[in-house]
Amino acid sequence: MGRTASARALVPASRATAAWPVDETRARRLLGRLCAWMIVLPVDAVAILTPALLVPEQLLGLEALAVVGLALLTGGRRYRARLHISVLDDLPTLLANLLAAIGLVVGVLLLLRGDVTTFLPAAFLGAGLVVVGRTITTQAIRVARTRGLVARPTVFVGGGGLTGHLAELLVEQRKYGLRPIGFVDDRARPEAERVIPRLADFEDLAEVVASCGVQVIIVSETDIAEPRLVELVRRPPCRPCDLLVVPRLHSLCTQAVQGDHIACIPIMRIRTPSLRGPSAVLKRSFDVVFAAVTLVLLAPVLGACTLAVRIETGGSPLFRQERVGRDGRVFTCLKFRTLAPRSGEESATLWSVATDPRVGPVGRFLRRTSLDELPQLWNILRGDMTTVGPRPERPYFVEKFAAELPGYGLRHRVPSGLTGLAQVSGLRGDTSVADRARFDNFYIENWSPWLDVKVLLRTVIEVVFARGR
Repeated sequence: MGRTASARALVPASRATAAWPVDETRARRLLGRLCAWMIVLPVDAVAILTPALLVPEQLLGLEALAVVGLALLTGGRRYRARLHISVLDDLPTLLANLLAAIGLVVGVLLLLRGDVTTFLPAAFLGAGLVVVGRTITTQAIRVARTRGLVARPTVFVGGGGLTGHLAELLVEQRKYGLRPIGFVDDRARPEAERVIPRLADFEDLAEVVASCGVQVIIVSETDIAEPRLVELVRRPPCRPCDLLVVPRLHSLCTQAVQGDHIACIPIMRIRTPSLRGPSAVLKRSFDVVFAAVTLVLLAPVLGACTLAVRIETGGSPLFRQERVGRDGRVFTCLKFRTLAPRSGEESATLWSVATDPRVGPVGRFLRRTSLDELPQLWNILRGDMTTVGPRPERPYFVEKFAAELPGYGLRHRVPSGLTGLAQVSGLRGDTSVADRARFDNFYIENWSPWLDVKVLLRTVIEVVFARGR
């Protein structure tokens, strides 16, 4: 084997593992052996059974509900926490399964002439407690991953730029619980080797998995034939590993994918969510109602911000700036002024003012809490913007980024938003423009009313805890 023998020696020197100091204390080793199902499922069961403390006569019915509910929630399979864990992502499916379980148990009780009048309130209380429990367990899993208690050794099959980007994301964002240790490829891949080492050739994947204790295999960019690839990842040492595959044309493989097949060949039917027609009417109706109600409710806050900005800057409290919206149309975006630019050119071409000494205490507070964006509610009413969507950028930077970043221009397929998926995912201020564009296009490809609700709820959390710039 070419390089497997030195795989372990290479790992400590890699950028990935350098960011993942190993703490071999006994407590950490024990915690590291815990699986998500050991935490989530017991908490779900306790949540469903807790109402029996109030109505002990319904204990049997609640026990039945716990069995049926857990079976539906897991699909009869071993529970595995998703890589991207979020209660909001799981909430629609969670509630649907719990309601289905309640309906089944109620149907049996009616057949047996049981007491449904006291069971239903207890069952709905139990369902509510499951949601609360999932919120707690999700946070516990996220904390365990972030602190390195859960860090599953991961190897990539194939190098290239995509592998390097994915490895970099896993290093920077421990919340996914994967620790990249290297990749296998038949040739050198400088784009990936800047982050993780090349461990061996494709043929030596099984040996790498066995010697490095690999738990997760990610098939990324690779030019080897599919039959050979399948044979490699199905060898005995690889079978216990979780196998993750980045599909080709991954930008089109959205959450709106429907499985199909032609004979025995799987087919992914990609349904691109449209923000035109009825969907656009629904989104626009929500925008108008949301903006109007919010303007009324926050009128005192808007007044206080106006007065504070006027006192600190001495000029107009509103700042007007040209931004690019849907289909490249330019509109005037409104914000509370946080500093006075020296010139119009500076306003149009200065990338970030977060650390500018001209930003006073009021300006810093408005930016940190995102209150400086509130005047854009008027932009929403006027139809320039929408509530959730890609954040608008200045024409100078749109032209610059569109020339440098493939796919950047695609984010203008929809109206610009007051808040967006990229912003609530930590990509604000002086952060990667390429990553923002990826999140924006992911939002567009996967749009749904529930996705808008999730982004708004996460925006409220960002504002309340002042996680802005």
